[in-house]
Amino acid sequence: MGDPKCYQFNLPKTRRPSEVWLVDPWYPGVQKYWPTCTTKRSVDPIMDMKAVIIHATAGASSEGAISVMKKPVEPASFHWLVPDEDEEQHGHLVWACVPEALAAWHVRNACSHPDVNEEAKRVNHWSLGIEVVNTQKDDPFSKWQVEATARIVRYCWAKYPNLVHVVSHAKLDPTRRYDPGLNFDWNMFKNLVLNGSEDDIPALVASATPASKIKAKAGSSCCNG
Repeated sequence: MGDPKCYQFNLPKTRRPSEVWLVDPWYPGVQKYWPTCTTKRSVDPIMDMKAVIIHATAGASSEGAISVMKKPVEPASFHWLVPDEDEEQHGHLVWACVPEALAAWHVRNACSHPDVNEEAKRVNHWSLGIEVVNTQKDDPFSKWQVEATARIVRYCWAKYPNLVHVVSHAKLDPTRRYDPGLNFDWNMFKNLVLNGSEDDIPALVASATPASKIKAKAGSSCCNG
């Protein structure tokens, strides 16, 4: 399946999904730990998102992954967590763990790569992080885990207009990390991201008048930023 230190593809300017729906409730109680494992982004949290970073936990459970957010020294964090096949949430939902507007701590500040955002450092500030529960030791990823991870990326692609890079943690930090590892089917994942089918738009959403057809109202507004 290739070398995880080379895992990367870029999103084309065409074929951007119009809408992708996620089932991503907050992991219970996780909000309490945001003040000590996240940072306010130093860039625009919508227009300056450039990359999605794919990780694997090197652990066997969502609980183990969440525990790193509670560490008193050098905690880590991530935006989404994809459950393992022996967890009851598997096949049903992914966990939201950090607000997308905040920088999660999933890549070292010193890391960078010439292929990714012009070798900019402080990756956490202009990226989103996905953790997939997997021990990385003779532990195959389930088909659903790959599909769910691809769906999150498609959600990000639909939402963030300047998103370009989908890259492994290993490529950004090759001397210390190997995730998501050889068992992650990167080719299947890439195909699902780039060629995934469009979601059906719910009837109530489809019934709204498109913004392009709404006439701007003249006069002053009390809501200007």
